[in-house]
Amino acid sequence: MEKQQAKAVLEAILFTMGESVEVDRLAAVIEEDKKVTKELLLQMKQEYEERDGGVTLIELEDSFQMCTKGEMYEYLIKIAKTPRKYVLTDTLLETLSIIAYKQPITRVEIEKIRGVSCDHAVNRLVEFGLIAEVGRMDAPGRPLLFGTTEEFLRSFGVKSLEELPELSAMQIEEFKEQAEQEISLSVDV
Repeated sequence: MEKQQAKAVLEAILFTMGESVEVDRLAAVIEEDKKVTKELLLQMKQEYEERDGGVTLIELEDSFQMCTKGEMYEYLIKIAKTPRKYVLTDTLLETLSIIAYKQPITRVEIEKIRGVSCDHAVNRLVEFGLIAEVGRMDAPGRPLLFGTTEEFLRSFGVKSLEELPELSAMQIEEFKEQAEQEISLSVDV
């Protein structure tokens, strides 16, 4: 492997891992001996220092780690104070899809479609700012109605709900068949 390509591979690994990686493991990946690999890593460390960027390589015993330079911590603290990104699980995505296509919708209606409780999913989506209470249904108990927010539109890169993809009749049939299979499997158990 060419020297510059080996450095690129080492950089990609250290960046992706986010923690220290043993020189032995790095050497095996770039198919070099430990001495050559360590020399490449030390050259990279020097290049990072000369570049005067925000990251560096540190050596920890027989491992190396890519990390932020100490003088960047105040900026990291600023960004850490901003709201965190959220991770949408399959359950959250399913619930969000139902709300997006059927809004305004109540929890009971969501649960009827999903077949399971949706309290946790709805609460998480409200917490993430992707859905919000949009009113109350004019029915006994006056249940809350939920709909998507501007944050939902921003997050999914659409200007309006009209830009959401439409399901074809074939897709709807496939979904119905999958749901029927799931129901029959849960009944058999």
